[in-house]
Amino acid sequence: MAEAEPRGRANQRDRTRKDLLRAANRLLQDGRSPTLDEVSAEAMVSRATAYRHFPGIDALLVEAALDVAMPDGETFFAGDASRDPVARLVAADAAVDAMIRANEPALRAMLIHSLQLGLSGQSEVPLRQNRRTPLIEAALAPARGRLDARAHRRLVRALALVIGTEARIAFKDVLRLDDAEATEVRGWMIRALVEAARA
Repeated sequence: MAEAEPRGRANQRDRTRKDLLRAANRLLQDGRSPTLDEVSAEAMVSRATAYRHFPGIDALLVEAALDVAMPDGETFFAGDASRDPVARLVAADAAVDAMIRANEPALRAMLIHSLQLGLSGQSEVPLRQNRRTPLIEAALAPARGRLDARAHRRLVRALALVIGTEARIAFKDVLRLDDAEATEVRGWMIRALVEAARA
């Protein structure tokens, strides 16, 4: 059985990946169509490091645009005094779903790139940037003290399967639900998971 990677090393890889996405966004905002070499230089990492995280410039640029489009938990809930975790999670889910609907072709392309990287055997790098967990954590912040640590951790992980691109694809492609019914089912799942965690 393979040993788990030390958390510090995993955190560094996550930061490097995030640095590449931010560098690409800076270059895109300057009106440029950057190469992988230019993004690597802007992020101050080697080209080989960039390739360990992304199969090519197209995959990097697709995800860079999506990185900006994803709601940020801290910003999204700034000034929101509500304490009901279900209402906050439903609001977060609605924001993520709106982002997914607006960017569905690019998100599907990102999934393709992620699957290709996974098939390449490079499992030591993060295959996807975890954008949903910080948003879920922010939604649950007022309830943090009312759940024990284990229940909270399990709830966040379960919600990450409900809120996001993969759930939308399953609802649309596999279950063939329209947007309204998919939203209703996700809301039911969110409420059920929060109730289970409270129990």
